[in-house]
Amino acid sequence: MQKRTAALSLTLAVSALLPTALPAQATTGSSGSYATKTPYAPQQNPRSYQKAPKGFVPVFTENVSRHGSRAASDSEDGDLVLTLWEKARGEGQLTRDGERFGGETQSLLAAMDAIGYGQLSGRGVREIQDTAVRLEQRLPGLFRQMAGDSERINVVNSGKDRAVDSGNLFTEALAENDPALAPLITPARTDADLLYFHKSAGGAEYRDYVENDERLAATLATITDQPASHTAARNVLKKIFKPAFVERIAAGEFDSIATEVEAAQAVYALYSIAPAMADEGDWNMERYIAPRDARWFAYLSDAEDFYEKGPGFDDSDITYRMANVLLDDFFTKIDAKRAGTSNAGAELRFTHAEEIIPLAALMGLPGSTEAASPQEPYTYANNAWRGASVASMATNIQWDLFRKGNKYLVRMLYNEKQTAFKKGCEPVAKGSYFYEVDELKRCLGRTVS
Repeated sequence: MQKRTAALSLTLAVSALLPTALPAQATTGSSGSYATKTPYAPQQNPRSYQKAPKGFVPVFTENVSRHGSRAASDSEDGDLVLTLWEKARGEGQLTRDGERFGGETQSLLAAMDAIGYGQLSGRGVREIQDTAVRLEQRLPGLFRQMAGDSERINVVNSGKDRAVDSGNLFTEALAENDPALAPLITPARTDADLLYFHKSAGGAEYRDYVENDERLAATLATITDQPASHTAARNVLKKIFKPAFVERIAAGEFDSIATEVEAAQAVYALYSIAPAMADEGDWNMERYIAPRDARWFAYLSDAEDFYEKGPGFDDSDITYRMANVLLDDFFTKIDAKRAGTSNAGAELRFTHAEEIIPLAALMGLPGSTEAASPQEPYTYANNAWRGASVASMATNIQWDLFRKGNKYLVRMLYNEKQTAFKKGCEPVAKGSYFYEVDELKRCLGRTVS
């Protein structure tokens, strides 16, 4: 009883601090409001990349990539809404658009079932293949050297099908683009501790936070259960169901859902996954959710990811501390290359949003620099964090190592855009995107060798 009372008190406290509506200017930075389901797009033309300082040439590249666009994890959202839809159809409670909704949803679910829930879609396959080709095109000298010196291309994955498939597709595209690389590709290795750390032994404390932290639960409940959410939910549902039926949903008449917000979130989930399935069919889910309402539900989705995986509360690092294992691995591979103990030319890692988002927060990548105070909850108005830009489908973080004699520099690309390391890391020159390795170790809290 005490725990429940404490959670209620927290909920009431957070509620008083939230805005009543989403700012009109808030966007996810894409043509739609798909949050972390946003399909991938490279963020910079390589012709505009800064050149390395004179005499420095690339000698190693490493990355970590989220898998490509995929089908939904399961049919739960579609099944929930279709249960309501069937009930409304039987009672003549569908709008004109609502009459189409059932068929489109059934078709989308069938397409996802055909490729396998959680598996890469056709779009996801292309995202990964195209990213691989662009990597090779960006660093032609490095890949020629790798082929000439028989340097390895190492592949590591989380062990989950979509990450395994992404790694295989990536290296197949490299080899198809340049057959000389095929013999260099080592058999893929699975390392869950490195690339699925939120579910490994190192993530135990984190899992306890997500499952049991009262402040987290109260904050998310309050963000979700605010008047703007209920207004947006009714806007969405009224596109499918007649007003009287929407009122019955809101009144809790149907056992399959708790609130009208839950029903509208299920519609949003179908809307947000549809672009990932563009190769499998022509989906018009945007018909059922207006842009402003889509932005609101993207915000609710982003809020959950922000507090459960991203910068989170400013007095805790529980959401991203475990990503140190991955950042350590980046430095370990660079140290081995510098020491001459590695004959790898590339280290390619394939993982999930649950790893990319914490790593971005740990590194202080753009959009992931600011946590939220308990006194001022995360909103689009007060924080730049957006799932669409932090961890879209196929998001990737790449470090390229350049050498001149016994000196080494690192350049970072984030979704193929040259990106400065966090504030406090000093590049080799003002405005440069190149950093000495030891400087990165210093500013990212590693021991300088």
